[in-house]
Amino acid sequence: MAAFDVFTLGPAQAPYAWTFGGAAPVARVRPGTILELYTEDCFDGKVRGINDLASQVCDFPFFNPQTGPFYIEGAEPGDTLAVHFVSIEPARDWAASTTFPLFGALTSTHTTATLQPPLPELVWLWALDRERRICTFQGRESDLTVELPMDPMHGTVGVAPPNLEVRSSLIPDAHGGNLDTPEMRAGVTCYLGVNVEGALFSLGDGHARQGEGETCGVAVETAMNTVVIVDVLKGVPTPWPRLESDTHVMSTGSARPLEDAFRIAQLDLLTWISDGYGMSQLDAYQLLSQAVESPLGNVCNGNYTAVAKVRKAWLPGGGRTSDAHARLRAQAQAYLAR
Repeated sequence: MAAFDVFTLGPAQAPYAWTFGGAAPVARVRPGTILELYTEDCFDGKVRGINDLASQVCDFPFFNPQTGPFYIEGAEPGDTLAVHFVSIEPARDWAASTTFPLFGALTSTHTTATLQPPLPELVWLWALDRERRICTFQGRESDLTVELPMDPMHGTVGVAPPNLEVRSSLIPDAHGGNLDTPEMRAGVTCYLGVNVEGALFSLGDGHARQGEGETCGVAVETAMNTVVIVDVLKGVPTPWPRLESDTHVMSTGSARPLEDAFRIAQLDLLTWISDGYGMSQLDAYQLLSQAVESPLGNVCNGNYTAVAKVRKAWLPGGGRTSDAHARLRAQAQAYLAR
């Protein structure tokens, strides 16, 4: 049986971080370490019933608690941190979602000022059937009940930003952060450019499922038991967070307005494909223009997040730009089979 270097951090074993950058590491780990982690939901577990309004029970800006950060030995600026998601499992049998005053894509906000009053603040509790892999919606203003498939993901994944910056865990950018893309699920490898020594990686904001765009601003929020493998790709720059699954390669872009986030993601994927296969930029531009998919991460946070993804089977050599994902995937399968 293969030996695994495992580090476990459960509930209440360490204080949470609320920022990327500015927080001391909770542990130092070597590349190849398997992290078994508990993450709390975006409300820090304080929204537990329909009368628990986040505006009353939570203290802004203390949303999106992050488990970490972790100092990854050997990670230096100019490297890439590879984070493979082995498993993401809800830690309890319920989740919460809300509307929140002046937040969300279909309401007035602080920066989209209108005469409309804020939407009413409501809480929906979702039942999570972890055996059947079902999330159950129960209407607050009707008797409607709908079962949706569970699709666990992490909304917030990232490293410390450069230049001594400290960024709220609510904001996505080139360091990662609150990307809120449903693509961040088990079986995926996330690539993050390292900006500081040790990378200072953390994650949180688990969602039992989320629609593309996170339209109301809040997903099916719940605590998670998550297992990841971390590794360092030396001398490999990654300007924006990238993802790789068994079937797709993906780039993200975060900015306002949304079209700039779209452009960042599209250009980063084009560059990744062009560099990886020796294609000219114009050939890559034409190929991706006909093959790319463009799902949204969020259209509600301080920066919006767009994703550009393409099937690996449509790329030269089956889309293999490095052996990192395949290698980490094999390590994950060995860990799960132990």
